[in-house]
Amino acid sequence: MAARIAQTTGAEHTAILGLGVYRPARVVTNDEVAGPINSSDEWIQTRSGIKTRRFASDTETVQSMSVAAARDAMAAAGVAADQVDCVIVATSTHLLLTPAIGPRIATDLDMTGAAAFDISAGCAGFCHAVGMASDLVRAGTSQHVLVIGVEKLTDTIDFTDRSTAFLFADGAGAVIVGPAPEQGIGPTVWGSDGTQHHAIRQSKDWMEFFAEIEERGTDAVRPYLTMEGTAVFRWAAHSLEKVCREAIDRAGLTTDDLDAMIPHQANGRIIEIMARVLKLPESCALANDIEESGNTSAASIPLAMEALLRKGESKPGDAALLIAFGAGLSYAAQVVTMPAWKS
Repeated sequence: MAARIAQTTGAEHTAILGLGVYRPARVVTNDEVAGPINSSDEWIQTRSGIKTRRFASDTETVQSMSVAAARDAMAAAGVAADQVDCVIVATSTHLLLTPAIGPRIATDLDMTGAAAFDISAGCAGFCHAVGMASDLVRAGTSQHVLVIGVEKLTDTIDFTDRSTAFLFADGAGAVIVGPAPEQGIGPTVWGSDGTQHHAIRQSKDWMEFFAEIEERGTDAVRPYLTMEGTAVFRWAAHSLEKVCREAIDRAGLTTDDLDAMIPHQANGRIIEIMARVLKLPESCALANDIEESGNTSAASIPLAMEALLRKGESKPGDAALLIAFGAGLSYAAQVVTMPAWKS
């Protein structure tokens, strides 16, 4: 008779227990980024909804911003380092191919022996990681999971590129996912569309860049983040309603049950379209952190969540729809209850 392999079971219910964020100190206006792209404050606001954004300094790194956000998330959740046994970092801007930044963050937080790894799902990475964390806790693989969305996009931007220079910014957000008396994280609806891989991408791979250095020397142009804004806008406007409705339905709710909607802060016009097609009730708060923070990719959902709580537009326990989409193209959505947060 074949040996039987034992299996674990974990918590029946999970929730986001605590939230912390890190916003870089430097506030950058539209006037500051408009010059190199021959633009204006009015053009940028009309096109994107952005008024300001945050740029990290040389000392504000992917690692340091993550650690700061994580400490606040742990404090808000009332969870100590020795209770966290897994760290998932969603980022596209840790610029080493290996090792991942997750283990260094875990070590800085005194999470000795915790599993720690990075995921790359573009702007949808945080929602991917929340879904994974919930499943890990319910399966008994983990006790508490630290989920971080962090980006230092200013390291990857060509500030003369009219399609990206005014959009992207820096920051970090972190949450603790763990056991809860009632379900606080709905089923994750996720997927990808590789036919649109070209819409948001690195301009060239590293081997192409090295070959260019051999041919052109110091005239070689480094890889930058590039985006086909129109393609992304059309894809998001026409594809995401179904994802949102499925996430709400799988959570056993209707749009009338939502207290807040927190979409990835990609573009103010996309946010408005999504809210309109879903016919959200007037009482439903709509996150619009892009106005002050720009597009921070994997960090945008937790940063926008914190902004709603800080401004009193939402409160812990509220039902919120999270929906994110980005490079890949990848997408993910789930309904969650708003967490405690560190002000």
